[in-house]
Amino acid sequence: MSSKGRLSFSISLLALSATPAVAQEADYHRTQSSDIIVTAPLQRNRMDVLSGTSVLTGAQLTAALRPTIGETIEHTPGVSATSFGPNASRPILRGLQGERVRVLTDGIGSVDVSNTSVDHAVAINPLLAERIEILRGPEALLYGSAAIGGVVNVIDKRIPRAIPDEAFHVDAIATYGSAANERSGGASIDAPIAGGFVAHLDGSYQKTGNLRIGGHALSAEARARALASAQLPADPDANEEIDFAANAAVKGKLPNSQSETWVAGGGLSYIDGASHYGISYSRYDSRYGVPIRFATQPGQEQEGPRLDLVQNRFDARAEIATGGSAIQTIRARLAYAKYRHFELEEDGSVGTAFYNNGFEGRIELVQADRGVWHGVTGGQFFIRDFNVVGEEAFLPRNQTQQIGLFTLQQLDYGFMKVEGGLRYEKTWLSANPFADQPQFFNGGRTFDTFSGSLGASYRMSEDWRFGVNLSRTQRAPAAEELFANGPHAGTEAFEIGDPDFKTERSWGLEGVLHGKGPGFTVHASIYHNWFNNFIYDSPNGTLEDGLPVFQYGQAKARFYGAEIEATADLATVGDFTIKGDALADFVHAKIVTFGNAPRIPPLRVLGGLSADSAQIDGRVEVEWTDKAQRLAPFETPTDGFTLVNASLTFRPFADRPGTSVVLAAHNIFDVNARRHASYLKDFAPLAGRDFRITTRIGF
Repeated sequence: MSSKGRLSFSISLLALSATPAVAQEADYHRTQSSDIIVTAPLQRNRMDVLSGTSVLTGAQLTAALRPTIGETIEHTPGVSATSFGPNASRPILRGLQGERVRVLTDGIGSVDVSNTSVDHAVAINPLLAERIEILRGPEALLYGSAAIGGVVNVIDKRIPRAIPDEAFHVDAIATYGSAANERSGGASIDAPIAGGFVAHLDGSYQKTGNLRIGGHALSAEARARALASAQLPADPDANEEIDFAANAAVKGKLPNSQSETWVAGGGLSYIDGASHYGISYSRYDSRYGVPIRFATQPGQEQEGPRLDLVQNRFDARAEIATGGSAIQTIRARLAYAKYRHFELEEDGSVGTAFYNNGFEGRIELVQADRGVWHGVTGGQFFIRDFNVVGEEAFLPRNQTQQIGLFTLQQLDYGFMKVEGGLRYEKTWLSANPFADQPQFFNGGRTFDTFSGSLGASYRMSEDWRFGVNLSRTQRAPAAEELFANGPHAGTEAFEIGDPDFKTERSWGLEGVLHGKGPGFTVHASIYHNWFNNFIYDSPNGTLEDGLPVFQYGQAKARFYGAEIEATADLATVGDFTIKGDALADFVHAKIVTFGNAPRIPPLRVLGGLSADSAQIDGRVEVEWTDKAQRLAPFETPTDGFTLVNASLTFRPFADRPGTSVVLAAHNIFDVNARRHASYLKDFAPLAGRDFRITTRIGF
């Protein structure tokens, strides 16, 4: 059987993406409750989910919007961001990132190369999002065994699910942010057409300058190294002399962090009661700079890479309400994307080119309810053809194929719910380097992985539920972890993989507590994961081609942590309800024979106080992040920081709650903060003081 004709099957720990059933007509002005989780096999209340979950929608999403998905959701429990500059920030969930976190658009992969490297942007613009859901822990494994860290699902309306109950519906948003002179705007229109058809058009544009920062670009330790190097005599054999003192002096602005992005798309759906069928096309076009990893010692290279990214994408979705006695609903989802990005030299020429053609599909069969028994079974496939061309290609031409079966079954007795699932997945990976690339592995690997989970929740009272979930997961190594062997200009690192890696395996145990009462809510989770053959990358302290070497390794590891968030109504003053909220999260990770895992976010606590009314909301919040003390070998320490933010929201029309104006000030005291989880944390701090205004209109 040829490689392209191979089939594999995958059985999931928790089932495919679910889309809620809808009536033939819908009120597009209504915001769906954040208490409902639709990124799940069976639409469920958040109180019933057996792992940590978060939802951003409506006013909360409007206030949180940033140019990247990572920065948009980083104020949710258990979430940090790679912060590879302001334009390429991908989510980190429970200390895990890259291949172990899936970023989805409407239930299916982003079909880009953002998982291959931290400098590659996610080809999803949060400006057009209607809702973002974050699943952490075993719940996320329904989207693939690689998603042990979690899933971020960005839900939009590009393929309409319902017919607007008006002649047309328009949503528009515009934002200005002072820190990067950010100017962005987006709009969409949905219009019913005769015969049950609905058309959708959307577009967005965003332009930023170099990011304003609250102090020096280099951390204190990096500046000390650069200043020490400035005192050394010049190397006559160096190709170019680097001004180390000038590097140490960079402050106020983050060089090479500008960006320009536009997105356009359209969709068409046919809607027949609770069934719908739709297709869409979108184009994502972005050019952005990657902050410079400034040289601090002789022998180090220093570049200011810029990326020119284009993705053309086609999507299809169908939901068929069969009403049968065995199968209640059939859901199918497909996506094909042709992606490329160029890493540009200083003169604008193409240095290295990345090409990715991806095709992903999934189908789920939702069973008809049988008393307390509910369930769903389905399959998925994924094909990726990936190639890197240029002198600094760090990967060979390679292909990944994956296909599988999954099932999730649930018994709901009211006071107790029992849930179990299985996943079998087969993955083929092959490397096919060109004749002039002898440094790369040439051949293929095949992996069979099995995953499963079993959990239960108990209703202690009407509004309190406690749950426990045990999972066993297996993950095939990614192509980047197996085949990398070369310099990568975007990350300014020399990356080395290992084609002999084994399947990564883990046991996971998670406990969750959901509760609410008069004027308060609590959601908490505690988890522990034991890994065998855990794959990690870390600098080994050497240089290759003037770049720090980051080498992949494999060993036993242990991750454990906790997350909690709570809200409470404190008082009523006139028309205003005074509310308090808080969240805290931490994760500890250790790799046997290596030490502390690299780039693990330290303890964080965030507290807020708000005054809400029908038309005006005010909020002040304080975020405290501890200093990073558990350091991996060759990892530098990161200072803790405290950020203070404030916002004021106006809703001028009582009958249009989706129309609002948000005035906000972030990092009010202009703190020079750095995320320990970022590869660039010693060279690129977070944004300094940032004043923002965001206007959202719906009519």
